[in-house]
Amino acid sequence: MATLSIIIPVFNEEKTIEKILKKIEAVQLGDITKEIIIIDDFSTDNTRKILNKLNHKYKIFFQDKNYGKGAAVRRGFREANGDIILIQDADLEYDPKNYNELIKPIIKEEAQVVYGSRFSGGQTRRVLFFWHSLGNKLLTGFSNMLTNLTLTDMEVCYKVFCREAIDKIYPKLTANRFGIEPEITALVAKNKFRIYEVGITYHGRTYEEGKKINWKDGLAAIWHIIKFNL
Repeated sequence: MATLSIIIPVFNEEKTIEKILKKIEAVQLGDITKEIIIIDDFSTDNTRKILNKLNHKYKIFFQDKNYGKGAAVRRGFREANGDIILIQDADLEYDPKNYNELIKPIIKEEAQVVYGSRFSGGQTRRVLFFWHSLGNKLLTGFSNMLTNLTLTDMEVCYKVFCREAIDKIYPKLTANRFGIEPEITALVAKNKFRIYEVGITYHGRTYEEGKKINWKDGLAAIWHIIKFNL
């Protein structure tokens, strides 16, 4: 019986953390069990109070200061015991109903790494910001030039790994913030893992609804793509 480790980096998600956990619990994965790992990145709202009440149900770790999403993901990789490892944001933009499709190529031993994609396939997605979408595509294209991959969505949250891939990638990860996305992708390419992409549903948030990534992170991503590939 395989185990899927679901890593959830959390920062100030008091409005959504319990909702996303209910969605994760509702997903049926057949014979696969779920290990839910939550990394709170020093939230300053009521997120920590909520998580303290859930310590008996999940593996929850509290960072001693706000290090960034990358640091939280790395901590999650360190704590994960599963045969398959998946990254899940806590903000409801990504729907756990996609889990079965995301893990299928790994279960069938076709892939070692699977990326979700907001820009491929026939899945539904919320229409939002043109410049944000263009920025994602430009960053993905630049990353592809240096990795020689054909990804359509390098910055996507949903990245899934078999245990062998995580064991090789995790010790080399260094990024603390959103640079974790191009860093993971660079390492996946350098290790020549078999990669698949799966179209996913996407319910993007506006900045008023709590979206955190901005143009500064986009500029930083350009540097990270160069740094981690060259």
